[in-house]
Amino acid sequence: MTFSVMSERLTGEESLERDFGSLSVSKRLVRSVSQKLKKKNPRVEGEEGNARGVSLSCLISLYGRGGGCKVGADTGDDLGSQQGRRRSSSSDEGKGYVPVCGNEEASVDCFSYGMREKLWRRSNRKGIQVEEAVQNRSPVNVFLPDDILEMCLVRLPLVGLMNARLVCKKWKNLASTPRFWKMRREGMFQSPWLFLFGVVKNGYCSAEIHALDVSFNKWHKIDSEILRGRFLFSVASVRDDVYIVGGCSSLTNFGKVDKSSYKTHKSVLVFSPLTRSWRKAASLKHARSSPVLGILEVTSDCLIIKNQHPRSERRFSRSRVGGISDVYEDPHRLSVRRQFGHSLDEKPYKFIRQKSERFNKDHRWFILIAVGGLGCWDEPLDSGEIYDSLSNKWTEIPRLPVEFGVACSGVVCKGLFYVYSETDKLAAFDIERGYWIGIRTAPSPPRVHEYHPKLISCNGRLFMLSVSWCEGDGQIGRRNKAVRKLWELDLVYLTWTEVCIHPDAPMDWNATFASDKNLIFGVEMFKIFGQVLDFSTVCRVSDTDTNWKHVSRNQVAHELDPTSCATKSMAVLHL
Repeated sequence: MTFSVMSERLTGEESLERDFGSLSVSKRLVRSVSQKLKKKNPRVEGEEGNARGVSLSCLISLYGRGGGCKVGADTGDDLGSQQGRRRSSSSDEGKGYVPVCGNEEASVDCFSYGMREKLWRRSNRKGIQVEEAVQNRSPVNVFLPDDILEMCLVRLPLVGLMNARLVCKKWKNLASTPRFWKMRREGMFQSPWLFLFGVVKNGYCSAEIHALDVSFNKWHKIDSEILRGRFLFSVASVRDDVYIVGGCSSLTNFGKVDKSSYKTHKSVLVFSPLTRSWRKAASLKHARSSPVLGILEVTSDCLIIKNQHPRSERRFSRSRVGGISDVYEDPHRLSVRRQFGHSLDEKPYKFIRQKSERFNKDHRWFILIAVGGLGCWDEPLDSGEIYDSLSNKWTEIPRLPVEFGVACSGVVCKGLFYVYSETDKLAAFDIERGYWIGIRTAPSPPRVHEYHPKLISCNGRLFMLSVSWCEGDGQIGRRNKAVRKLWELDLVYLTWTEVCIHPDAPMDWNATFASDKNLIFGVEMFKIFGQVLDFSTVCRVSDTDTNWKHVSRNQVAHELDPTSCATKSMAVLHL
């Protein structure tokens, strides 16, 4: 009994010694691995400064299957437990990163001491600079991506945008691309601008253009040395450009409005307000002063091509009376349209609609028509010309109808170029077919003949501004007075309808009017009591209500000469 107990005890002690021996071997193995690890990273230390070992679970979690180091790997014994995960942290003593093994959780960071903070500060340098600048109350440099910066610039008013382009080269390039201006037009961020040309100052034709920012009611001056000494020219606006056509200049007294010895111009100038640049377009066939102009923009779905007929194919249909053709089908229903014959020295042509794959939707293609005006010897002209911006060429068109009179106003409306004469006759030029149409309205609005009527096209509607007498509102003893009225022509039944009355008395016999979308702008300038005054008005056209209101009063004319009343011209752009 005693022998058996002693043998069992001896056997248990031998097994315990074997267990201790195996444990000591594992400790030596772990100690050697730990020493090798210390040689590779001498900064790795224990948690309390004593000799430490690394558990096998720590080594397994430290080295993955691919043999690389896992940054921030879980080193706890229970890898599946969420409670055994902790981010790596640097030691408070600043000696390095401490791997913790055994039953405690830890993670290993492969970066050397302080590298994590350096990398973080480098990647967030701009944010740190902004925070330091805010704390020190110093100027902050904000760096925005190009797309966000472009969206900010495109929403600025024109004056702010021009100032922003002066900040740096990058901003200038962003705000000068065709894509930028296309975004500005399509985003409805533009506002109307009124440009006043042909003013006279101190006896000379001024080299200044006055521009009114309608939104802020503020006038600006633009130097235009190229217009110095030029007067009695006509202007037309198309998109972002203004075309200056014809005009006169004195030969003996350069710069003054002197028609005793003068030269009539054929040249056509183009002014771009956005870049404040000038360029030349093709010159007219005939020199003209104060011609009547009309603009038609060509749509992207069709082209208008000019084809001249050979001399052998020319055909003229003349009736027995006055060389006028017979009446034919009339889209205006109640009007009488007549096609007039051409003389043999003219070049008839026609327009053909034709699709083209080469057409660029962003290309600014338009047609400019110039008729009438005064020639080189101050004689009235009845000829006309048409300008194609795509080919940059002028082509003659048929003359105005016989006995039409002197053209005083014109505008393009729904593909037809309407012209009104001083003898109260209305004609329209069919741009596509290339002939004139005589239009009879019933009746014509009564007017004072000293004031020439002005045709206006607004949202596909044809208007006319004329001055007529008002009989004292029907009250006895009230004096008659002259008022300026706005009339609309029904393009189907060809009847004139009074729309509204202009609020100002018609003191200016050469008042200028121009339209932009659903707005009609007017500038009146006159001399009274030895002082030149100016009034700028705007009328919003709608189906329900049409009213005038003032946008500017006496801000420009007090510096100008009274001659400006007769030489001024106006254009409206959306910028």
